[in-house]
Amino acid sequence: MTLPPRLVPLLSEFDFARTRLTERLAGPTLDSGNGTRVAVTPLTDEEYRWEPVPGCWSVRRHADGPGEGATQLVGGGEWGRDGAGYPPPEPARFTTLAWRLSHLTEMLLLRADHAGGSRSLTRDDYRASGDARSAIAAFDAAATAWRAAVLAADDATLDTVGHCGYPYGGDAEEPFWEIVWWVNQELLHHGAEIALLRDLYRWSPEL
Repeated sequence: MTLPPRLVPLLSEFDFARTRLTERLAGPTLDSGNGTRVAVTPLTDEEYRWEPVPGCWSVRRHADGPGEGATQLVGGGEWGRDGAGYPPPEPARFTTLAWRLSHLTEMLLLRADHAGGSRSLTRDDYRASGDARSAIAAFDAAATAWRAAVLAADDATLDTVGHCGYPYGGDAEEPFWEIVWWVNQELLHHGAEIALLRDLYRWSPEL
């Protein structure tokens, strides 16, 4: 199938942001932006769950219960992500790298399923990762699944309101091309946050 022309820049943007984030997490090098490769230390488990301020929301074992200000741990399996009902607490809690990467991975995986899979997955089906290596692999798999769902879309699909039935956003009221755009901005801004957390960890005086 020929890729609809309006998808070309969106897919290119997604691929750029995905590669940038994966390299920033896993190394061994990262494109500095001008074609120069710079060394990157792979993410460790300690950094993955690092809490730079008191009261962070993070990824925790269900057996340990949610963190401060959280009322639940989202996801199945051994680990879950701190969360609370609506409306969320004000001011919003600071979230760890693990929380942000888990949020991105879950969003990509579930949206891929609700756009071209079983259309049945919920947050209870998602399994958060407790270690850095598994988290990076899970992100890569979810990004691959979402990209496949986007590649399967023709022009009619892009204009279809509610094509993606993801139940935790406004997807049911939006044409699919707007959801594709939204996922890109989620990946871009959370990817930038994760990169900044990596810089803060590296330069933190107590570490």
